[in-house]
Amino acid sequence: MQKDGDDAFGYYKQMSTFWADMISMMSSKPASMMAVGPLRNMTTNLKKITSELTDANQEIIDFNNSLLEYYGNLSETWIDAQKKVTSKMGDVPQDEESIEAYKRVWIDMFENNFTQLFDSKEFSKNYNNLVSKELDLMKRWNTIMDIMLKASNLPTKEEIEEIYKEMHSLKQRITKLESGSKKTRDRKDAK
Repeated sequence: MQKDGDDAFGYYKQMSTFWADMISMMSSKPASMMAVGPLRNMTTNLKKITSELTDANQEIIDFNNSLLEYYGNLSETWIDAQKKVTSKMGDVPQDEESIEAYKRVWIDMFENNFTQLFDSKEFSKNYNNLVSKELDLMKRWNTIMDIMLKASNLPTKEEIEEIYKEMHSLKQRITKLESGSKKTRDRKDAK
C-alpha cells in the first residue's frame, strides 16, 4: 500500500516539475520580457513555488499519517481503560458512596493507562514525528510566502520583524531622552 502511495507521489512530483519547467521556459522567452510587474516576477518564481508545494504535499501526507497514529493511540487507550473500569466495577452504582468509589476507579484506570501511553517509546517517537512534520510544514509555508512577497515587492516576515525591533529600540531611546530631559527641567525649576 505504501509503495502505491510512493509511486503516485513520484508521478505527481514528476508532472508538477514538468509543467513548472514548461511555464518557466515560456516565461523566459523574449516576448515575455515585455511583461512587467508582479505577474512577471511570479512566473519567474513559479518553479520554486511548485517545488515547495510538491514537497509540502509529501509532508502533509506524512503529517496526516502521524496524526492518525496519534489519535489511534489515544482512542485505543481510552477504550482499553474503559473496558478495565467496566470489568472491575460492573454496573454504574446508584448510591452516592458507590458512585464516589466508581469515580476513583475510573480516574485511577484512565490515569494509569494514559500514563503508560505517554511514557511509551512508540508514542514519544510518533509525537516527535508529528511536531517535526508540523514545523517542517510551517517552514515550507513561510518559504512560499517569502517567495510570493518578494515577487510582489512586499516586505517579508523577517523584514517586518526587523522594522519592529528597530521601532522598539527607538521608542526606548526616546523614552530615555524624555525622562532625562524631564529630570533636567525639574533640576532647573528647583534652582
